[in-house]
Amino acid sequence: MKNWLGILVSYIAIFIVILLAKLFEKKGKEASRKFIHIALGNWWLIAMYFFDNVWFAMFPPATFVIINYISYKKDVIKVMEREDSKKEGLGTVYYAIALFIMVIITFGIINKPILGLAPILVMAYGDGLAAIIGKKVKSMKYKVFDTEKSIAGSTTMFVITLLIIGVYLSITNSPFWIIKSIICSLILTLIEAISIKGTDNITIPISCLAMLMII
Repeated sequence: MKNWLGILVSYIAIFIVILLAKLFEKKGKEASRKFIHIALGNWWLIAMYFFDNVWFAMFPPATFVIINYISYKKDVIKVMEREDSKKEGLGTVYYAIALFIMVIITFGIINKPILGLAPILVMAYGDGLAAIIGKKVKSMKYKVFDTEKSIAGSTTMFVITLLIIGVYLSITNSPFWIIKSIICSLILTLIEAISIKGTDNITIPISCLAMLMII
C-alpha cells in the first residue's frame, strides 16, 4: 500500500513543482526551468520514504522519460523547455533517465537507496545553482566545445557539491572524508564543465554514485 501511495505522492509533488514554476516564469523561462531542475531533485526523499520495491520506484521516472521527450518534441510543458531547446539538447529527458538509472542501481542492484541521495542532490542543486549564479555573477567565461561556462558557475558547482558530499561522508563516518569530498567535488566540477547539451544530467549523478561506491 505504501508503494502505491508513493506513486500518488510522486505525481502530486511533480505537478505542484510544475505549477509553482509558473511563478518563476515571470522572471524568464530559464528561471522556471532551473526551479524545476532543483526542486525535482527532492523527489528522491519521497522515493526513499515510500518505496521498498524497485519496480514501484522505477515507475515515476520511467513515465517522465516519455512525458519529457514528448514535451521536448511538442513543447507541451512550456515552463520546462528552453526556447532553443532543440539546440540545447535533451536535458530534461536525460534528467528523468538519470533518476530511472539511479533507482535501478540503488533501489534494486545494491539495495541502498540512501547512496543515491547525494548524487541526485548534486545534480539538482549543484548543477542548477551553478547555471543560475553563473548567469547572475559577472566572471571570466570559458568555452568547452560549443558550451560557454563561467568561473562563477564552476565555483558554485564545486562549493555546493563539496557541501553535499561532505555532509554525506561525514554522516556515514567515512575516513578522510574531507579529502575525499574535495577530490570528488573537483572531479564532478570538471565533468559538469565538459558535459555538453544537457548530458551533465546523466554524467554527474552516475559519476558521483560510482565514486561514492568505491571510496
